[in-house]
Amino acid sequence: MGEQQVSKFSHPDDMREFTRCLLSDLRAMDMMLKEGMFESDVQCIGAEQELGIVGKDWNPSMIYDKILSEVEDEHLTTELSRFNVEINLDPQIFKGNCFTKMHQQLDRLLDVTKKAARKHGSEIILTGIIPTIAKHHLQFKHMTPNPRYKALNDIIKGKRKGEFELNIIGLDELMSSHPNILFEACNTSFQIHYQVPPDDFVELFNWAQTIAGPVLAASANSPLLSGKRLWMETRIALFQQSIDMRNTTYVKRDQEPRVTFGKHWLNDSVIELYRDSISRFNLLFATDSFENSVDILNSNKIPKLRALNVHSGTVYMWNRACYGISASSLPHLRIENRYIPAGPTTVDEMANAAFWLGLMAGIPQEYRRITKKMNFENIRYNFYNAARIGLESNFRWLGDNIGAVNLILDHLLPIAYQGLEAYNVDAKDINRLLGIIETRVSKQINGATWILDNFNKLLHKSTPKEASIGITRLIVEMEKTGKPVHEWEDTGSRQINIAHKHFYTVDQAMSTDIPTVNEDDILELVVNFMVWRNVRYIAVENDNHELVGLVASRLLVKLLSEGWKDNLTVKDIMVSQMITVPPETSTADAIALMSEKNIGCLPVVAKKRLLGIITEREIVNIVNLTQKFQKS
Repeated sequence: MGEQQVSKFSHPDDMREFTRCLLSDLRAMDMMLKEGMFESDVQCIGAEQELGIVGKDWNPSMIYDKILSEVEDEHLTTELSRFNVEINLDPQIFKGNCFTKMHQQLDRLLDVTKKAARKHGSEIILTGIIPTIAKHHLQFKHMTPNPRYKALNDIIKGKRKGEFELNIIGLDELMSSHPNILFEACNTSFQIHYQVPPDDFVELFNWAQTIAGPVLAASANSPLLSGKRLWMETRIALFQQSIDMRNTTYVKRDQEPRVTFGKHWLNDSVIELYRDSISRFNLLFATDSFENSVDILNSNKIPKLRALNVHSGTVYMWNRACYGISASSLPHLRIENRYIPAGPTTVDEMANAAFWLGLMAGIPQEYRRITKKMNFENIRYNFYNAARIGLESNFRWLGDNIGAVNLILDHLLPIAYQGLEAYNVDAKDINRLLGIIETRVSKQINGATWILDNFNKLLHKSTPKEASIGITRLIVEMEKTGKPVHEWEDTGSRQINIAHKHFYTVDQAMSTDIPTVNEDDILELVVNFMVWRNVRYIAVENDNHELVGLVASRLLVKLLSEGWKDNLTVKDIMVSQMITVPPETSTADAIALMSEKNIGCLPVVAKKRLLGIITEREIVNIVNLTQKFQKS
């Protein structure tokens, strides 16, 4: 989330002063570039690992603070929510055994983080989106108590002037709204940093944009959100929509969202990216102190460009320019890859890093003027197409359409091999890590395809919530093997040990495919619904989509025995005094309540809205699937 010591603008004078600092930072960067002051003879790589935390019930666990206090390592830090933590890895010189050293540090820090989590009854999960995340995990109280996060939420929410809306369509469709920015916290990534010489920045940044689609297709690992099968890399759509400050007026003006791939090539300098972000996006934060970077530079010191870094940290490009000061005390430029998801294992992540960094280092001469050979619209299309369908994508590439598998295996992997060899990376690491990419792509098994295939199996005769729990458990168990995802077993071979179902709460057991009617509808419609859908209960909603009643088949039978009247409507027969339960109710308590009250249907409700229904049918299904009363 970038600079932590920030605050909202409390007075117009603060904004004006921050703007002056921002423009001073931009002038100072321009001066340093023209004077050749940037470090260019050393190239480093680095990474940030975001992690999810799940409890014994496989739902998000809000114990980030307990983990951080247990580990007490400066490499671990907070993230937006209480069910996330982040590991910041040390930079490595891009040569020799850099990938082995990075991997070893990551595994060591991950191991101590896992041990701390287990002391508090939780597990660490490596995945782009925790499959069990639901709206009730995203309450404001579950946001990490950091002033920056609260300020970000308040500012974006204030400019949005309404709830944040999600609408993502894949195999299923997710339509939802939310009062805060915590849907952003669903996303966990493995962010890679690559230090580049300033003179090469423009060509390398454009190349980074060009290869983003195929790299994302190979590494996708986020096909699920709230039990919905959406994009192969749902994070891309979710992140953009979760902090989208625009309203319909802005959309008509063609204003970009703050999470963006970009809309054009970079032409002359990294300065263009910063100018673009300043001119297109409102300032959100002030730093805790103001400084004039030009004055600092004129006093023969290297400025930190804090205002520029603060603002650019609120504009989320999937490939982002970063400014920093090296251990040598010289300024440097990095390209940060932000679109690669976390997981499924650390070896998969290191393979993704080696693939991207190899491509960046191995840019062929014919691709150095890529802007003359490919339209940016095609590059942008490739990226979002890869996010939607992953390794099944067709890419627009040098005037042709080529499938993801062929493009990666025949064209891009050889470039990555050459790039890593040119930087004298150990041959053992090159062959091991790029070999994982080659096999993964050849088999067309990445994290997203594995999750989706096994989720579909778990969904059979079950519910999306219970299947989400099952797949979360599988991801955690399989990550422990250390095998790359293309070697993971599926639920077919682990059905008894791993995929056993429990249905602890009603939201895991309830039916969500519910026929509903309006209270003014005719009874004939209700009868037809019951026959067509083979159900015994019909929910009644008002015009605000609130649950107001229930019609049971026994009421219709009673009515028929007393004499049917054609002019009757739903409100004449429905039961309006209903017993309902919230989704977190234990299934055992729900069954006990149904038995005590002698009712055959129990609506599951939140804020007067119907979420699902538990009937005798669901209970019988639970008994069967959990193997209760099975013969020994």
